[in-house]
Amino acid sequence: MVDAQKKVWRDGELIDWQAATVPLMTHSLHYGVAVWDGIRAYQRADGSSQVFRLRAHLERLFDSCRLCFLKPKVTLEQLTEACLETLRVNGLKDGYLRPMVYVGEGAMGVYAPDNPIHTVVLAWRWAAHLGAGAATSGIRAKISSFARHHPNVGLTRAKMTGQYANSSLARAEAKHAGYDEAILLDVQGFVSEASGSNVFLVRKGVLYTPDLASSILEGITRDTVIALSRERGFTVAEGRITRDQLWTADEVFLTGTAAELVPVREIDNRAIGDGGVGPITAELQALFAHVTRGPDTAHEHWWTVV
Repeated sequence: MVDAQKKVWRDGELIDWQAATVPLMTHSLHYGVAVWDGIRAYQRADGSSQVFRLRAHLERLFDSCRLCFLKPKVTLEQLTEACLETLRVNGLKDGYLRPMVYVGEGAMGVYAPDNPIHTVVLAWRWAAHLGAGAATSGIRAKISSFARHHPNVGLTRAKMTGQYANSSLARAEAKHAGYDEAILLDVQGFVSEASGSNVFLVRKGVLYTPDLASSILEGITRDTVIALSRERGFTVAEGRITRDQLWTADEVFLTGTAAELVPVREIDNRAIGDGGVGPITAELQALFAHVTRGPDTAHEHWWTVV
């Protein structure tokens, strides 16, 4: 449950949270062509509030817009300030940002090129994405019967609202079967991603993750973990992964802005490693926490002060 905040930024102005509604004839509500991104602000060890990799997230948002033929009325710089302003006005030193670009009301039908394009920024406090204890104890996952869409069927690089029906159905299926999360394969049977996170496995000290030619979102946290792993001297291999590689992995974990870094202790009733949090996963969790919440000073280029 999201706790209501004070204000929402919409098309250049701050409005009351309760007034931030959309008409029922909003085009994106019917046809699913809207884009968004998820971004985190952290209260760091020195007490300051800073947004993690804000520019990278907003660049991905604008890339998503291009892929979906959406033309925002704001620049990247204006949206950057809108994100910071939304955090400030709501008094959120530690919170989650969701900028979104969507098609408003007007013509109805699958093609509505003259409908207005709106941009909003919401902010709220984010609870544990996969439940309390997920980060410390790990989760149980299920290979989904739903396949991640093919690059020629959907825009796998776009963070588009309509495409999340695929993720939502996969997650619901997993939850109904008693698992915490779903892992989707692509249409050729190779590992893609979880319902809202990228997938990593560890085997004999080497990290493996699907490459960007796979049907995955180009995750910012994924990129961060790859960079931090290589700084620590780990080998990271990007390429195709089969589900039996997951089942026989020493460790598996998921990464995402909301999830951060979550261990997977079991997949399809098969224990991963010894069924607990693996040592490399635990090391990367601690390193990620040190970078995002601790006194780390080696990655200041990733931060924007609120």
